[in-house]
Amino acid sequence: MKKDSGIIGWMAVVAALFVLGFVIGWFAKPTYFNAAGESMPSRKYLREFLDEMKPDKIREHLRKFTRLPHLAGTVENLRYAEQIRDEWQEFGLDSVEIVPYRVLLSYPNKTQPNYISIIDHHGKELFNSSLAEAIPDGYEDVSNIVAPYSAFSARGQPEGDLVYVNYGRTEDFSQLERDMGINVTGKIVIVRYGKIFRGNKVKNAMLTGAKGIIMFSDPADYCAHGVRPYPDGWNLPGGGAQRGNVLNLNGAGDPLTPGYPAKDYTYRFRPEDGVGLPNIPVHPIGYHDAIHLLKNMGGQIPPNNWKGALNVSYRVGPGFTNDFKSQKLRMNIHTYNQITQIYNVIGWIRGALEPDRYVILGGHRDAWVFGGIDPMSGAAVTHETVRSAGRMLRKGWRPRRTIIFASWDAEEFGLLGSTEWAEENAKLLQNRAVAYINADSAIEGMYTLRVDCTPSLHSLVYDLTKQISSPEDGEQEDSLYSSWHKRDNWTNDRDAPRINKLGSGSDFEAYFIRLGIAAGRARYTKNKKTERYSSYPVYHSVYETFEIVEKFYDPDFKRLRAVAQTPSGSTLEASHSWRRGTPKS
Repeated sequence: MKKDSGIIGWMAVVAALFVLGFVIGWFAKPTYFNAAGESMPSRKYLREFLDEMKPDKIREHLRKFTRLPHLAGTVENLRYAEQIRDEWQEFGLDSVEIVPYRVLLSYPNKTQPNYISIIDHHGKELFNSSLAEAIPDGYEDVSNIVAPYSAFSARGQPEGDLVYVNYGRTEDFSQLERDMGINVTGKIVIVRYGKIFRGNKVKNAMLTGAKGIIMFSDPADYCAHGVRPYPDGWNLPGGGAQRGNVLNLNGAGDPLTPGYPAKDYTYRFRPEDGVGLPNIPVHPIGYHDAIHLLKNMGGQIPPNNWKGALNVSYRVGPGFTNDFKSQKLRMNIHTYNQITQIYNVIGWIRGALEPDRYVILGGHRDAWVFGGIDPMSGAAVTHETVRSAGRMLRKGWRPRRTIIFASWDAEEFGLLGSTEWAEENAKLLQNRAVAYINADSAIEGMYTLRVDCTPSLHSLVYDLTKQISSPEDGEQEDSLYSSWHKRDNWTNDRDAPRINKLGSGSDFEAYFIRLGIAAGRARYTKNKKTERYSSYPVYHSVYETFEIVEKFYDPDFKRLRAVAQTPSGSTLEASHSWRRGTPKS
């Protein structure tokens, strides 16, 4: 019995010491380190790091990275990768490398442009959609601007009656057949952008037997009330069209090497057998062209919630009215797919005490054209974070854990660069990654901060934003937290700024969904209660320039600085003291 009592006593002592150590560790203040691993004042270095980030520097980065189009797989995008590598080395990172992959990409045929036509019963073309957007002022001499297209569309020239199917959601196709008695098999469908991912619209059209699908940006979904079209305002002009990929990958990465890195040693499907590739032609048009297709539509008048803001009836078809009944639609799509080299830029700051634990800050670099908002506002934020980190390294600071910076390639083609790197390093990242912070579009509105993250990061974000100044005029004495809280309180029964759940559609996907790593992103956004348009008006068009940010969204770059301080500060805190915990209310 005495022996048993002694064992129980020792167990109690060990348990008490464990609990005491846990409590001390849990409530300990963040500790920062120098290169020798010696502790340094915590808040001093966080404050210096945040203050180091300059609006003028973010403007400078955004300007230099938006001068030329830089579609994934092009020479211009490789040159930007090399420039980022060289500047990250100059900023003082411990190491920087370019990591290539060979993936399937998709491009329009320059000698056979894509367009939509209305034809008579002899096949004569009566109307053709625009081949390109009007080039914005100041960019007339820029070459290699890719015309609007849907990446990975099947090639073909299908002809048939046109049917309007609202947003192309599952419920829209069901309502069309159930309530209106219209089957789209063998037809060409036209849908408006918004509500769901464009690739899901294409999948729904394929499942219901359509020959092809046309997508357009309706002013009801892509124009703000009372705002002029670009260049006089930040609305989408009638000739503007949204580019984008139409894959159904579900986060699989390269369509030819799903689940595995797209390296030369990896088995590949044939290009025509790739995962998620559509088997019908797809094409985007502007709303001026959409008017020509919809204005003479026959058939039933749809429910009011199917009607956008164009001056047409939005009749569903199939086909045109009696006077135009002999006319059909023809799609002329010559897009082709090819295996192409892409390039990630990966930079490292070695951790002082836990070099084998990683915090990752990444965002993509490739853009459909100039990428003033998507992605280069986020790329400018990442670049300024690296510059500021380099300045801190020269002052003697070093993070507890290793920080990895990433400039991803080919995000616009299906999150390819970030997914391939995650697949190549999956086991290492699952064992060692602490958090992934994403930096995609950093500004999509002018109203307030928006944060999407896993619950374990809530407290970190709230604590951090209380130390960042509000960028809004007249609120300089307020914190970003209070400005955000005032504009977007969570709910009536939770007194805190709203934090959204992470979904999908950007480079955090492979890290959060596939590898189970805590993740988050921040951006400045619109007022969701009054601004009902989808995303932002000039999304993925040629009008997404540096000027649209500088003239309209953030003239003094204070909003972008506040956004930059949020992911960079989150990265810094996660690399030092953050522990997975429960969200604060």
